[in-house]
Amino acid sequence: MFKAQLVCLMLAFAVSTAYAQQYQPDPLPGEQGSSNVRIVSHLPMPDAAGPFSNSDIEMEQELSRPYVYVDRANEAGVPNPRIGFDIISIKDPTKPQVIYSWQIENAALHRGPGSLAPTYVKTHGRYYFWNGFQFRAGGPDVDLGAIVWDVTGLPDTSRIKEVARIRTPEAPGGEHETFSYKHSTGLALVVVQTSTAAAYIYDVDRVVAGDPNAVIGKAMNPTEGTPGARATWHDFYVGYDPATKQDKLYAAGGGGAFIYDITDPTAPRVIASITGVSGATAQHTFTPTPDGRYALTMPLPTYQYSVARIFDLKPVLDGAQKTLSRPIGAWTPSWRGAVHNFEVRWPYVFIAGQSDGFQVINLMDPTNPYTVGYYSTRAGPYLHGIGIAGFNEQRAFGRSNSMYEGAWGVDVRNADGLVVISDDDTGFWAFKVEGFEGWNGHQWGMPNVSSAQDWDNGPDGAPKQQKVS
Repeated sequence: MFKAQLVCLMLAFAVSTAYAQQYQPDPLPGEQGSSNVRIVSHLPMPDAAGPFSNSDIEMEQELSRPYVYVDRANEAGVPNPRIGFDIISIKDPTKPQVIYSWQIENAALHRGPGSLAPTYVKTHGRYYFWNGFQFRAGGPDVDLGAIVWDVTGLPDTSRIKEVARIRTPEAPGGEHETFSYKHSTGLALVVVQTSTAAAYIYDVDRVVAGDPNAVIGKAMNPTEGTPGARATWHDFYVGYDPATKQDKLYAAGGGGAFIYDITDPTAPRVIASITGVSGATAQHTFTPTPDGRYALTMPLPTYQYSVARIFDLKPVLDGAQKTLSRPIGAWTPSWRGAVHNFEVRWPYVFIAGQSDGFQVINLMDPTNPYTVGYYSTRAGPYLHGIGIAGFNEQRAFGRSNSMYEGAWGVDVRNADGLVVISDDDTGFWAFKVEGFEGWNGHQWGMPNVSSAQDWDNGPDGAPKQQKVS
């Protein structure tokens, strides 16, 4: 009897302790971040239509073009959503200013999360902002994939011009993710997620020219046709591998994470995979190190308590194994949450960590990554987020028992080391991390390869070739 009472008491204590840890109060002043992370600026986004009205973020890399694009979403399902994007000037990073705002026509009629996938491209001396949208049945634009604007004339916003509106009736539901890439042939590409098993590869020059054959390749999820599999995609990364002279697409989605050779972008082929991972039947994020040796993943969905897993890709790239299933390392800032998006600048990884805000880790030893800096961009307790349709109950205006909140997107400017974060609720943040004044892979004995593209010269280590299209 006494043992049973003791067990009940211990369980009650464990539950109350877990509750207290999950539903902790806001951090006290001075405790929001580590001493080596400095806030450069913070800008709550204007005209926020309820909670969860900010989504992803993209920053141009040239110091002469100090522009950041922040997408405005409708994750909370509010009746009067703010679906579109804002352009922020960080000419003075300490005083960010919204210089342009755009909202989709008849925003309140649209269903679904809305504006989610910003990226930018430079080609033939012109700059384009490509923005992906996701809309559900029951409203307009279910077949809208993306809209492309010419933003060459910034900061003169009167010269912003829409140049293409991409519709995919064969793949309704839009684009959740986009990744722009300067291919080794000179092509300016954008890889996008669709609602099908295909990742579309667009030739941007063809898009802006109105060419109906702008989709020049499709990377098919290899699990398509497998019983019970949801063979769609989520996030992408594309990088050049100087050692093998290949353009490689890293695709995360249903069934796992897959590496494609897209040196010929018209014929992507799978060359390696991560499948059968315990606790991760699908992958949300798949981001490699500059040399392609290691990669970080997050499972899909990014459920509470899930960790970022680090894989050594060498066995599959060398052909010693067909697929990987066991990580060599793992990291989480807190067991209570789950992180979202990564930007790798070896040996650092800059992370949008949802409930855990902005995080920085050191990956020099991939078997033992460790936190080197952080800042909480959000207020309120854990599990204070929005329910995601299909995973949780969707609650208009309300919070739910979910960790989908906080820091969504992250980007890093290589020229000066500025880091920007988009937070679902609190808006735009800019940070500097002590000792990180910029990044070039060669300074670390690595290829100078990251999500930042050299639009003028092409990938580091790639042979100089004439553009083909």
